[in-house]
Amino acid sequence: MLDKLLSEIREAREVLRGVAHRTPLSSSMTFSQMTGAEVYLKLENLQKTGAFKLRGAYYALWRRLKEGPVPLCVTASSGNHGQGVAYASSALGVKSLVVMPIYTPFYKVQSVRGYGAEVLLYGETYDDAYSKAVEIAEEKGAFFIHPFNDEHVIAGQGTIGFEILEDLLDVDVVVVPVGGGGLISGIAAAVKGLRGDRVKVIGVQPRGAPALYKSYKEGKLVTVEKVQTIADGVIVKRPGDLTLKLISELVDDMVLVDDPEIARAMFLLLERAKLVAEPAGALSVAALLSGAVEARGKKVVAVISGGNVDMALLSRIVERSLYLEGRQAKIRGVLPDRPGELKKVVDVIAEHRLNIVHIEHERGNPLINPGYAGVIIGIEVPNIEAVKEVLAKLKEKGIEFELVSPHE
Repeated sequence: MLDKLLSEIREAREVLRGVAHRTPLSSSMTFSQMTGAEVYLKLENLQKTGAFKLRGAYYALWRRLKEGPVPLCVTASSGNHGQGVAYASSALGVKSLVVMPIYTPFYKVQSVRGYGAEVLLYGETYDDAYSKAVEIAEEKGAFFIHPFNDEHVIAGQGTIGFEILEDLLDVDVVVVPVGGGGLISGIAAAVKGLRGDRVKVIGVQPRGAPALYKSYKEGKLVTVEKVQTIADGVIVKRPGDLTLKLISELVDDMVLVDDPEIARAMFLLLERAKLVAEPAGALSVAALLSGAVEARGKKVVAVISGGNVDMALLSRIVERSLYLEGRQAKIRGVLPDRPGELKKVVDVIAEHRLNIVHIEHERGNPLINPGYAGVIIGIEVPNIEAVKEVLAKLKEKGIEFELVSPHE
């Protein structure tokens, strides 16, 4: 099967030429220094539609059109796959319908519609939407594009593996985000087919959505009923039989990372590499930074699979990461509720040349004695030692405040 898949990946490369971007492979000094490896980032977040999904969707539909006209293309998606199918369908002149869960963020729904697809909101979960999409495809005789468990979709994603080897033939390790397994199946087929066991391929899943990790470790399809992670792009309760077969044969290992590790990877990609990655897209970097993948002394490619992130979520991640990285802190205290008391605290902060981000002034807390007010102050700081100096100075003045950031 590997030879056949390699042949299809080669064909997909030609089909996608001029359709999908040949995305950059960018070296990262920051992540290299942090991990002790020579780290390169494969930037599929810069792909058309903001994720790798266009590759597989376009090639699968192109292959189907070789057999005859397609009146309608149907799929289910919570975001990226739907955009890929919508774009591919519009480019190939085919009508498309994407079924999405009713709680899909509005910006994702608008993106799919913007690429030319009709959207049907149905069900509370992706699985509900998937069942409905299959039902519609059967009723209308439409062509259904599976998001991962399809040979041609896998072949389209495998073109990424070819590009990696063209840019870095002597790569030692390729780290890949995993949901249903289509991306890593294609990349592993390309890399192993051309370089054999000289290159290790490692998949990463969130600890809150580990269906393929468990299936890989147990050697059989495992369904995970309860899934919860910020990496919504890789939430799959049950992987496909085809992807599990390929992963079992070609992938060297699977690892898990926690949501805080994913959030930190997103923050560092944004701040240090100037790259926007969605939570699923940052899984590979999270695995390297957390030590889940040990790559010291090796040439490593981390696939950044997508950049379609909810701006509100990104804002919260940045704010939280600033606290965790020691760049912001919060101090808390109780002050007499009379004019001038808060100014005493603000003056001390100003003396230390620290910038106040926000102030919360609370009079109505029943746990605080009448005549007093609770105060929480957020401060930009160079390090936590600077905050401790402020707290010590306040104490000298008889004002008791404490640190309430994650560094407490």
